[in-house]
Amino acid sequence: MKTRLRHVARVNPASPKFDRLSGDADLTFLPMENLWPGGMLDLSQVKKKAVVVTGYTRFESGDVLVPKITPTFEASRSILVPDIPGQVGAGTTEIHVVRPGPDIDPRFLLYIFYGREFLKSGAAEMYGVAGQKRVPDDLLRNWIVDLPDLNEQRRIADFLDAETARIDRLVTQRLRQRELLDELTRSLIDDSIDRLNSIPAIRLGYMAFVQTGVTVDSGRRNDDDAVTLPYLRVANVQVGRVDLGDVAEITVPRKTAAASRLRIGDVLMTEGGDLDKLGRGTVWHGEIPECLHQNHVFAVRPDLRAIEPEYLALFTRTSRARQYFESTGNKTTNLASTSSSKIRDFRVPLPDLLTQRELVKRIDGRLRAVVELDVRLLKQIGALAERRQALITAAVTGQIDVTAARGLEGVA
Repeated sequence: MKTRLRHVARVNPASPKFDRLSGDADLTFLPMENLWPGGMLDLSQVKKKAVVVTGYTRFESGDVLVPKITPTFEASRSILVPDIPGQVGAGTTEIHVVRPGPDIDPRFLLYIFYGREFLKSGAAEMYGVAGQKRVPDDLLRNWIVDLPDLNEQRRIADFLDAETARIDRLVTQRLRQRELLDELTRSLIDDSIDRLNSIPAIRLGYMAFVQTGVTVDSGRRNDDDAVTLPYLRVANVQVGRVDLGDVAEITVPRKTAAASRLRIGDVLMTEGGDLDKLGRGTVWHGEIPECLHQNHVFAVRPDLRAIEPEYLALFTRTSRARQYFESTGNKTTNLASTSSSKIRDFRVPLPDLLTQRELVKRIDGRLRAVVELDVRLLKQIGALAERRQALITAAVTGQIDVTAARGLEGVA
């Protein structure tokens, strides 16, 4: 039976249970950074009802929470709220609350929101400015679901629970293998760099210029002399490489563009993100002409008479560099950040240019096989993610018979 979701579930409903609580009652609190599927869901935060009575979204045990804002929506971070103290919670306003009725199994409902077509349609219907786009609640209310009877819904949910858990275990194994490769990489670099311990370390600010990038401001007024150019965001700057799969454009005054334009040989460093990523350098080779960089990405421009860009980028991956940036980074609950002054204060041993080039060449040769293996692991992780989503889509839309599909391989 095909039906619209609003006929079997309520979207963003009221919460009578919340209203009945006293102001000093403790509630589970869920900020967006704690909203993760599976074992990563963090429900440990607690706030008084009086603190969250306005300005927050209310939910109850058994509700399905669907992130509404990009990129969390596209990352498929919907969750089913488990039993929580008092059965009531509050959290970020950037979620839609879907409360299943008696004709739909909560787990089956959750898997609908993991399906490929739902995520694709949601991304297409988002509204708002870049970086702040949101999925409208009407998309959820009017979403057409293929609804079997409750027993079949539960069989499908049981099947998907088992199959997605199996896939998730494989992904976890591959991620752990990547962590081990990262440790091997650092060890190989450290072994080669350690011989420079007797060489004095020089403050980076003495031999490089740190350029800050353009601020993304939707309210900026541009004059007739504005230009539209590509620019790099934090997501584009990866360890040892630049990811150009999705490069945004920005319109800014020509003078602003000139102050944030990348040059060949710049070493890109991200301002914020995971603590272990701070200060890791990636060399810009001019892959895109006339490219700018966002203010959350620093462009470190080495004095080529003193230091090679590739040597600087390589040194930022050493244990010594990691200890510096991790100890000096400003830390929040799940993120960290550094600053241009801390990058300038970073000290780098400075052998002669010939020694720097030979060192880079030797280490690159050792790392080539490690990089190739890491690429293969990334492809496997991507293939597993695609299989997981394809399996969910096929199951909730009735394309496969789950009774006969346990252990099924090759669903695409």
